[in-house]
Amino acid sequence: MLKLYSYWRSSASYRVRIALNLKGVPYEIAPVHLLRGGGEQHGPAYRALNPQGRVPLLVDGDLRLNQSLAILEYLEDRHPQPSLLPPSLTTRAQVRAFCQAIAADIQPFHNLSTLDALTSRFAADESARGDWMRHWIERGLSALEQEYGAAGDGHYVFGAAPTLADCLLVPQIYSAQRFGCDASRYPRLAEMAAQCMELPAFQRAHPDQQPDAQR
Repeated sequence: MLKLYSYWRSSASYRVRIALNLKGVPYEIAPVHLLRGGGEQHGPAYRALNPQGRVPLLVDGDLRLNQSLAILEYLEDRHPQPSLLPPSLTTRAQVRAFCQAIAADIQPFHNLSTLDALTSRFAADESARGDWMRHWIERGLSALEQEYGAAGDGHYVFGAAPTLADCLLVPQIYSAQRFGCDASRYPRLAEMAAQCMELPAFQRAHPDQQPDAQR
């Protein structure tokens, strides 16, 4: 069985959980607490598995694979059905571009290591950190709203079935809600994410449903 090293509120871990659930692939969660004791991801035991010291980490036999987008592509190749990439070459490219926009241009700005650096190196308080996160999330999602808000012909970002784009959108909308972002700047994307959350695969992946969830 696959083992996924994950943290309940990690957006990147959340993406992978959704994809595993959509594909019906059995997996075991191995929680890595990013805050306890200064962060278990920094401890020698986890660093021996993943020198980057981040989550998620997927273990499949002898394979240890980090970086969520690489994991998603691996799952698509390893378990091709149901596919989370559309058949059209151009639409597949658009899905990947959408994913990169979130993974590279939005999520890193509210990553825990980024926020810790804002505090330790630039003396940012909670209010400043919140303003920082909301600025980058709203900026990125409003751009994606303009580009892709009407891309699909169904309930999801790229049509009538979920794709990798939805796997990334839902955790990003979750973070936007958590940090108090203005959803009026990306109403269609918020609607798509809400539609996704009606599916059991997305519900089971939700942070509150994880074994390490803290309420």
